[in-house]
Amino acid sequence: MPSKLFLYLCPYFLNLTLALTTIPMTLSTTKNRGWIVVFAGLFINLALGILYSWSIFKDAIQDSINKGGEGAFTWQESALNDPYAVCILVFAFTMILAGRIQDRKGPKVTAFIGGILVSLGFTLLYFTTSYTLWVLGFGVLAGIGIGFGYASATPPAFKWFPASKSGLIAGIVVSGFGIAPVYIAPLATYLVKNYGLHNTMLIFGLAFLVIVSVCALLLQNPPAGYVPLETRKPTAKQLAANGSGRDVEPSELFKLPSFYLIWFILFIGSGAGLMVIGSISGMARASLGEMAFLAVAIIAIGNASGRIVAGLVSDKIGRVLTLFILLVFQAILMFLAATFIGDTTTALVIVLFATFIGFNFGTNLSLFPTFTKVFWGMKNFGMNYGFVLTAWGLGGFVFSRLSQTLFAISGNHRLSFYIAGACLVLCAGLAILLGRIQKKAEALAE
Repeated sequence: MPSKLFLYLCPYFLNLTLALTTIPMTLSTTKNRGWIVVFAGLFINLALGILYSWSIFKDAIQDSINKGGEGAFTWQESALNDPYAVCILVFAFTMILAGRIQDRKGPKVTAFIGGILVSLGFTLLYFTTSYTLWVLGFGVLAGIGIGFGYASATPPAFKWFPASKSGLIAGIVVSGFGIAPVYIAPLATYLVKNYGLHNTMLIFGLAFLVIVSVCALLLQNPPAGYVPLETRKPTAKQLAANGSGRDVEPSELFKLPSFYLIWFILFIGSGAGLMVIGSISGMARASLGEMAFLAVAIIAIGNASGRIVAGLVSDKIGRVLTLFILLVFQAILMFLAATFIGDTTTALVIVLFATFIGFNFGTNLSLFPTFTKVFWGMKNFGMNYGFVLTAWGLGGFVFSRLSQTLFAISGNHRLSFYIAGACLVLCAGLAILLGRIQKKAEALAE
């Protein structure tokens, strides 16, 4: 039983926790404190990234519905993505509150709250097959917890490094959230097969409480007056290119055209990607069978690599141009998927599609934190990015719900792909408009 397994592992978790609690005491004498914070944030995101393995759990629920019998799930097929969609929505809107707490109380407190809530949410799922309680446990409690954990990771990492490395640092920290299914997908598949879905939820809930709590101890803001090395005083033109050149209050965001452009582009880009991530295991089952979890792991590799690559490229050629290129690429992928993805699709095509969709989706979570930092400053970064990330949550909720509803009606994802592709083309045009706003600001600064 999982409870016996956890009791067996408790001494090892305790020893690990006690050992790692000594690390923060050495931070004051460590030259690479910033990198410790970066990798602490990375590992928190590695734990919380279980969100992207929902398709594994959804398949287990679908199998239970098909088999029937005592204790089986009895959900409507059109509702299978609801806990995932609600989790995305709650996660994103929680970022506003969590970001505010992070800005005021620091990353440690924020991360601890996240670990506790995710653990409570998954532990609740151990006891029930109820649709309502799964929406509450996975969608609401875990969604709030993921929001708090995610809000704690990036801001302290940004503060240790100069602006010239913003893209790289953001890419590394958030890559953990994207690459998590590489280990969670096969692990979840193994646990579900050998222990059942409910026991798997309990194991994850207890494990994540330990992992996130330990990593929270390593999160630390720089001391007052700290100035990152290599920081150069920006010119007036650079300040204009980055936005206003000052710290923007959250209430001011809604007066800025750039906020609405950035918000809508993220809404579409993330929604299209999350739609695929939430259903990729089901798409792959016809060609990969029990190895369908590989598609989830592959999309995660693309997801994580996209975050790092986009961060590096945007530091070199600019964020707006990087965004435009990736939106066009993602639109092309959606139209190709509408043509080629079906029940007879070969494993190779599924793998390639998963890799590229994951890559393009991952770029969103690297570019938009950096947009927030350079346009509106670091003072209110947590809350400002929380408002931006509501687009991610609403996009995931709308597109994943729409996709599952259209699939229940038509039996395929073709129309969903066409709709997503058309929306991405529109966003590519909006990215050009965002670039013109930036160039206008540059011209005024000259």
